[in-house]
Amino acid sequence: MRSRRSFVRCGTAALLAATTRATDMQARTAPPQPVWLPIMQSTAIPAPVGTHSTDAPLLGLPSGTAAQAIAYLAQRAVGYTSFDITSIVNAYQQHGEPVGVDWFLALAQMAHETGSLTSWWSQRPRRNPAGIGVTGRVLAGTLDAPPGRDWAWHNNQWEEGVSFATWADDGIPAQLGRLLAYALPDEQMTDAQRALSDMALSYRAMPASLRGIAPTIVGLNGRWAWPGTNYGQAIMALAQRMRDSN
Repeated sequence: MRSRRSFVRCGTAALLAATTRATDMQARTAPPQPVWLPIMQSTAIPAPVGTHSTDAPLLGLPSGTAAQAIAYLAQRAVGYTSFDITSIVNAYQQHGEPVGVDWFLALAQMAHETGSLTSWWSQRPRRNPAGIGVTGRVLAGTLDAPPGRDWAWHNNQWEEGVSFATWADDGIPAQLGRLLAYALPDEQMTDAQRALSDMALSYRAMPASLRGIAPTIVGLNGRWAWPGTNYGQAIMALAQRMRDSN
C-alpha cells in the first residue's frame, strides 16, 4: 500500500509531465512570433574602383592606378615621350598622396583639360595642366612687351593663362593645391594641405567665396570651368576610360 508521501510524489510527477506535453503542443501549433531587431543606421559604402559613378570626392584614396594613367596618356599625348608621361604621372602620385587628394582623379581632370596632353597650353614651355588662369582673353601687342605675368604669345597675339616652369615642381602642385582649396576651407586643412594650397594660390588667386565649396568633382561644375555644366561628369567618364585602358 502506497504511503501518502509516495502518492503525492507520483501525482506531482504526472502533473508536470502533462503540463510539459501541453506546452510542447502549444509551441507546435501557435503561430511564430515576430522578432524585433534594433534599427540600424545605414552607412554609405563607396563604390569600388572601376565602377561607373556620376560623382566622386576630390579627397580620398586614388580611384585608379599609375599604370592605367600611363597606358591611357601614352597612346594620345603629343610632344611628350613615354618617359615624360611616366614622370608626370609619378609626380601626381608623389604630391597627391601626402595631402589626401585623389591624384588619379586629378590626372583625369588634366587629361580632360589638355586633350590628353595635346593642347597648346599643355605643351612646353607652358605646361599648364588644367586651364589654370586660361580665360580666353587675348590682347594685341608685340612679342617683346607682354601685358603682364600670366600671358603667353600665340598666333601673333597675347593669350591670358599661367605658364609653369616645370611639371613636377610647379604645374602639378598648382593643380592639386587648387583642388584642395575647393575641397576644404582653410581651417580644416592639415599643415601639409595648407602649404600646398597656399603655393597653388600664389600662381592664381581664388575668391574666398569658393574656398571649401566643392568637395566633389561635380561640385566644380561652373566653377573651375565656365559654363562647365557637365564638367565633373565628363571627368568621371574620362577616369573610367583611363581605368579601362589597362
